[in-house]
Amino acid sequence: MKRDLFVLILVLYLLPISLYSVENETIQTSTGAILEFSFRAYQPGEIILVTLKENPLVKRVTIRFLGKKYVLEKKSSASPFALIGLDLSLNPKTYLIKITVEKRDGKSEDIWKKIPVLTREFPKKKLWVREEYVFPPPEAKERIKREAEMLETVYSFPFPEWLAEGEFILPFSAEAAPNFGERRFYNDELSSFHTGVDISAPLGAPILASNSGKVVLASDLYFAGKTVIIDHGLGLFTFYCHFSEIKVKRGELIRKGDTIGLAGATGRVTGPHLHWGVKIYADRVDPFSLLSLSLD
Repeated sequence: MKRDLFVLILVLYLLPISLYSVENETIQTSTGAILEFSFRAYQPGEIILVTLKENPLVKRVTIRFLGKKYVLEKKSSASPFALIGLDLSLNPKTYLIKITVEKRDGKSEDIWKKIPVLTREFPKKKLWVREEYVFPPPEAKERIKREAEMLETVYSFPFPEWLAEGEFILPFSAEAAPNFGERRFYNDELSSFHTGVDISAPLGAPILASNSGKVVLASDLYFAGKTVIIDHGLGLFTFYCHFSEIKVKRGELIRKGDTIGLAGATGRVTGPHLHWGVKIYADRVDPFSLLSLSLD
């Protein structure tokens, strides 16, 4: 009994470290560019923050990784940065990032950085929901298809400038289950991956925007229920699902901490709660990875 209590205390003590601790790697190129890579781990579902440190000789840095391009160029007093997502389904192996540094005198340099993506184990869970959310009726299939196409379009056109302000916050102050990536079996039939985290929230509780941005979707979806998606710029989106009521409209600019909806149990759920997710372009990443990054 004493040993079990000691293990529990140890786990609770170490949990915040595992959720929020960050490592840093610095690269200095021969052309003088200094890039800092910040991350919790090189694993599926994680975010890599790349920051370009001040150097008057460097005009622009372009990063290419897994078919995507990220441009770091000074446009304000803040240091330019990019957010790179390691998707939930990314295979564990070593990947290469290509970094192109352009100087103001016209010279340029290409360098490569290895990203050794490690295996990440995700939990499994069985859930029971209404039958139509496991085997949608024929009349719902066309709606599901339309909604999938709409979501793909939303994530394909992010705002090019950073809209957020400082660090991100939990949208509701309550227990948040670290169940990102959970393999779920609904009614012992359908399996899917859980692409966010579940936050305990009673019916009608106000849910806050985790940071400033533009509302790019405020709609009732078949599986996600009443949903809000916020574009924070530079490819970063947060989404909030299962609302009982939506309090914002598409196209609206909102600030961090604004109420965007009320907690509910719409869509495929087992009870009232908030599903909070994060995407970088199409890459599905762990919201706790976002909370760990310093974006001041």
